[in-house]
Amino acid sequence: MGTDNLQSQRFEFKYIINETTALSIRDFVRSYLVIDEYGATLPNLSYPVHSLYLDSPDLTLYHSTINGDKNRFKLRLRFYEDRPKAPVYFEIKRRNNNTISKQRGGVVREAVDSLLAGQLPTPDQVVSKDPNQHQALREFCRLVSTLNARPMAHIAYLREAWISQHDNSVRVTIDRQVRCEPDPSSRLTTQMENPVLVFGDYLVLELKFTNRFPDWFKELVRVYGLAQCGAAKYVDGATLVGTTKLTSPHSIDAALMAPHVGQALDKKSHLTRRERILMAVS
Repeated sequence: MGTDNLQSQRFEFKYIINETTALSIRDFVRSYLVIDEYGATLPNLSYPVHSLYLDSPDLTLYHSTINGDKNRFKLRLRFYEDRPKAPVYFEIKRRNNNTISKQRGGVVREAVDSLLAGQLPTPDQVVSKDPNQHQALREFCRLVSTLNARPMAHIAYLREAWISQHDNSVRVTIDRQVRCEPDPSSRLTTQMENPVLVFGDYLVLELKFTNRFPDWFKELVRVYGLAQCGAAKYVDGATLVGTTKLTSPHSIDAALMAPHVGQALDKKSHLTRRERILMAVS
């Protein structure tokens, strides 16, 4: 991947849709945005995205979403291909009430293991001289150390992305074939052995904007009767796979792995809400 189109701070609304609706939305959106360069020449205008999510041994970050905490964050490594020279991006995604902010820094693959162990990369191991990326890597290391975070799950999907032609203030993404499987390693391969389809045949539509909600977004939501909902790929995937399958490869103490009663009820409620959303789309 070349140019970094990251929106460092934005609002983000999510919707679950089917393929027929997605194709119609594509026609609607192309009147306002242009297709992302990475997907322009690929089948279905979509490029592959892979993320390795990290969490603490007791899944602190997972439970912060399950519990609906207003201020929470996720830690992940994002990569797009298996090529040895391809960069890996260390990302912190924070939610503060309704605002999403992201920090990320890219490194070469040989720096991944040492960075996960808390050692900052050397100048020749980073992919950008941007001081914001260096700060992101330092903060990532700090959070990993504080949480004793480690790799938990591999999330993959195909992303169709539409962007503003002259700036990055508005983005629309459609994610297909969202898959999840436990992965306690840092091997960072695009190959998956036995993933679950997190949303079945359904897709995740995300409307992202940095200032006010565009008027044409309002029209899009109205025309297609969209209902905003949660669609947390890591959390939904981990819940479907089973959280003990994520934590068991790390040989965690059984008492630590066992969820509290409240957490178990929250997971059940989360799955119930998720099923209602999928049924409403079908």
